[in-house]
Parts: sequence; structure tokens; C-alpha cells
Amino acid sequence: MFHVSDEEFEKIVGEAIDSIPEKYAKNLHNVAFVTEDVPNPEQRRRLELHDNQTLFGLYEGVPLTKRGAGYNLVLPDKITIFKIPMEMTSNSLAELTDQVNKTVWHEVAHYFGLDHEQIHRLENK
Repeated sequence: MFHVSDEEFEKIVGEAIDSIPEKYAKNLHNVAFVTEDVPNPEQRRRLELHDNQTLFGLYEGVPLTKRGAGYNLVLPDKITIFKIPMEMTSNSLAELTDQVNKTVWHEVAHYFGLDHEQIHRLENK
């Protein structure tokens, strides 16, 4: 397990967001990125997570591919990056940073409407 302060974690997440390729970043609208220690009880319930399961990140919103003409005046979509699960699986700053980068990309891909299978196919290219 590798631990960083909340401020350092937020900096790592901010750098990951800043590294989103421009062709995607310019099309990210009305999205809030936040950090939390762990998924809250409501998120765990909604996702039907078992006690031994957790998340690195979570996209909550309506993917671009599911939005209709009447989609307006809505709260921002939310991407949450969870600190403690990533720390628990990282042994160094480099591993933590790599996992944050992968997780930010993964959740942004959900915003663009990709499902897990599509994301994993792209990650394996």
C-alpha cells in the first residue's frame, strides 16, 4: 500500500485530467471531477457491490450517446476518483499515478458512451 496526502492525490488526479487528449477534452462539457476516499453507501447499493468489492472510479450521468434533443438544464455529470482503493493496490507513486491515469480515462470513456467491453478493447490495443 502506498499512501499520499489528499492534496497530493488531488494533484495527481488534476494532472490526469489535464492529460486527456485535446480531441476528447474539448468535448467534455458539464462534467464535475471529484475525489473521495471510498464509494459511499448509496453508490455501493446502486452498483450492487459486495463487501469485498470496491471501485477506483465512477461515472454518474447520462452518456453522450444516450442524450436526446431535450437534454438540457441538467446538473453536471460527475466522475469520482476513489483514493483509498487505489492506494491499497499501489506500491509506489508511479503505480498510483498510472492507476489514476487509467481510471480517469476509463470514466471519461463512459461519458462518451463506451461500455466496459469497448473500453477494455481500446486499452488492450
